[in-house]
Amino acid sequence: MATVYDFKVKNREGEEVSLSEYAGKVLLIVNTATGCGFTPHYDPMEAMYKEFREKGFEILDFPSNQFANQAPGDDDEIHEFCTMKFGTEFPRFAKIDVNGDTADPLFAYLATEKPFEGFGKGLKSAALNKFAGMNNKKYGEKAYIKWNFTKFLIDREGNVVARFEPTKDMDEVKKEVEKLL
Repeated sequence: MATVYDFKVKNREGEEVSLSEYAGKVLLIVNTATGCGFTPHYDPMEAMYKEFREKGFEILDFPSNQFANQAPGDDDEIHEFCTMKFGTEFPRFAKIDVNGDTADPLFAYLATEKPFEGFGKGLKSAALNKFAGMNNKKYGEKAYIKWNFTKFLIDREGNVVARFEPTKDMDEVKKEVEKLL
């Protein structure tokens, strides 16, 4: 049975990195964008990273520009924005596609393991449903990720145990991370 450790990704410098380097750690894998309404998620994510890093927690950040062109910069510009504005220290990888025929295999796998179940209830969720629906039409059955800041929680054995849509309260995400630590 496959785990996230079977995948290789590219770092910001374009070098291949095996996710097996993170074996034994609890991971939060996130697709991000610098110009998104959910970009403030960087603050609670960085706070979690600082609090839990010594317990074996890592956040892996994968910028993607597939949602309303909200990550237009190159890898260096995105990294500079995140470190300067939000003080992020967790690993950031090369910008990728998360949907369609060019989707990174890691994200196709994550979304297959934990498919989309909805954005929840409320005004924010209703609005996001509309935007995501329009965006995802072009990817059809390969619309794996519905919007920026979708998060996947991985246990210490490399198994996908939870998916959090961007509308999920970050305190709830933190509680689930703590359970695995």
